[in-house]
Amino acid sequence: MLMHLASKMVATQSPRSQLPKFEPGLNTIAMHRGLNGIRMVYASNLEIFGEGEPAEYLYEVVRGSVRTCKMFGDGRRQITSFHMPGEVFGLEPDEEHHFSAEAVTDSIILAVKRSAIMGLAACDLYFAHQLWAVTAQDHRRIQNHIAVLGCMKARQWVAAFLLLMLQRSPGDDEIELSMTRQDIADYLGLTIETVSRMITQFEKEAVIGIPSARRVILRDRAALTRVAFHDNSTDVSCLLQHSHRFEQTIPDIHRSSDLLIANQKALEQG
Repeated sequence: MLMHLASKMVATQSPRSQLPKFEPGLNTIAMHRGLNGIRMVYASNLEIFGEGEPAEYLYEVVRGSVRTCKMFGDGRRQITSFHMPGEVFGLEPDEEHHFSAEAVTDSIILAVKRSAIMGLAACDLYFAHQLWAVTAQDHRRIQNHIAVLGCMKARQWVAAFLLLMLQRSPGDDEIELSMTRQDIADYLGLTIETVSRMITQFEKEAVIGIPSARRVILRDRAALTRVAFHDNSTDVSCLLQHSHRFEQTIPDIHRSSDLLIANQKALEQG
């Protein structure tokens, strides 16, 4: 697996003095508690792991951002999640990856052997709680994605997405969108034209400001929240039209639920 990784990026052993300065993620905590990790540098759009590959490592974003996605037989791409600095990805309930992961921007990734993570969790109650918390957070993100992909209008989808990104941004009213408009479209199941049109409309309505292509400032958070969550226009035709979105997220729900159950059992046994 390491030879496969080395063909994609630059890998170096990561001494503890080089750990990230932001709030530590699971892998950073693991290294502080004695495990070894590998720092890997990926260029924008480079694959970190592919669907069906062995799930031998857990990964933490140190710098940059990562998307996980699935390609369908008809050529469509569904982005299932975005991961920011301090967040862990690559969690699986079995021995292989069910999605691909790619660097959105030039990124630094910290990888720790999955077997080492599980071994530490088995003998360190604090770390076991951290692993459970990360799994629960992954489950919550899937639930949020389902909510965004629920029976809403395109305007609501984009508003909800911006609010979700705000929750994961360091600023109170400022969002750094590392992903492209196409990435956002593939996450929401919309066209890039629709995403761009909705963002432009919000800017014209003074709900947001766009100082640059990747930077968004919320000028009226209350208005954006009303757009996202206060339109209850739902009918049977809408549910039928978007039912395939829920079918595509069912494996995500099962995968995340299996992880939560497994980690809860490990905590009880500990």
